[in-house]
Amino acid sequence: MEKKNISEILKTNAYPGRGIVIGKSADGKKAVTAYFIMGRSVNSRNRVFTATEDGIKTEAFDPSKLSDPHLIIYSPVRVLGNKTIVTNGDQTDTIYENMDKQQTFEMSLRGREFEDDAPNYTPRISGILHVENGTFNYAMSILKSADGNPESCERHTFSYTNPIAGDGRFIHTYMGDGDPLPSFEGEPEKIGIDAEDIDSFTDMLWTSLNEENKVSLYVKFIDIATGEAETRIVNKNV
Repeated sequence: MEKKNISEILKTNAYPGRGIVIGKSADGKKAVTAYFIMGRSVNSRNRVFTATEDGIKTEAFDPSKLSDPHLIIYSPVRVLGNKTIVTNGDQTDTIYENMDKQQTFEMSLRGREFEDDAPNYTPRISGILHVENGTFNYAMSILKSADGNPESCERHTFSYTNPIAGDGRFIHTYMGDGDPLPSFEGEPEKIGIDAEDIDSFTDMLWTSLNEENKVSLYVKFIDIATGEAETRIVNKNV
């Protein structure tokens, strides 16, 4: 698969929706993940990421403008031991609770489907990073309707063992803007992760996202040898 430049992917897609990046830094020392949200409506754009004890949550920037918390208020990132869970909805909690009961990542999502936001039926995208004893593996999942038909749910899981330094994968909810919004197609896109540090990677992603539609960005770098992590949060609403 061709390795793509994520900055170019984002600059040429005004509305990828919500997106998850996971991969390994170019020097092979860091496990990398990022999650961003975008919005077209006032309700969707009225959000910020805030830090929690085990990750982040979305909150209304202006509570008086929050018209419907359904599907937009959730915890995108939670940490369970040596695992970091990243998703675009409340399935973060489903994965956390089921994996805490010794279920696998894939098994924990069997009771979930795409979002109930007809006619888009937005896919539920999820990722998990496992860093332990100097090793790093990750997996990604997408639960989507069958080409817009809500009668059928397609479930795809992609696993990456000992990923190559400088390589990452990018999965997002929409192929682009539209009405209804076209769901992501294919396997997660292969991208390069060649930023030298978390701040340059964060800046690259944030400046590449469409200025009108971007809302919030979260980035995490985990030292594979020690498990120590650095995080960044960027909110358009400040």
